[in-house]
Amino acid sequence: MQAIKSRATRGLNVGSKIPTCDNSGAKMLKLFTVNGLKTVKRRSPSAAIGDLVMASVIKGRPDMRKQVVFAVIVRQKKEYRRADGTRIKFEDNAAVVLKDDKGNPKGTMFKGPIAKEVTERWPGIAKVASIII
Repeated sequence: MQAIKSRATRGLNVGSKIPTCDNSGAKMLKLFTVNGLKTVKRRSPSAAIGDLVMASVIKGRPDMRKQVVFAVIVRQKKEYRRADGTRIKFEDNAAVVLKDDKGNPKGTMFKGPIAKEVTERWPGIAKVASIII
């Protein structure tokens, strides 16, 4: 995992339900923690694009349901600013399920675009991604 090059606005709170965009078997995740996030006391943690999160699978294949998985946020509806000044927002929120916390994706195919910040930070996701914005 490398540093992110933009100031991504944190758009997904803990407790958010996020659809997945891969073929890992999970359909819907419930975010319950953001790894590596340090905040002010009593502030509710939230995730931005490219963040590693832990989530539980609430919809999907029966063998995947009720499992705790690592995931990376690859799209978010909340607008964020890139280093060159452009502002980016997607039409939906989406995450990719990982095999481990190193960044190897569980699925072999992603539906929809993946943010450029995610591919810079996670090389394993960049190998599988077909559309990068």
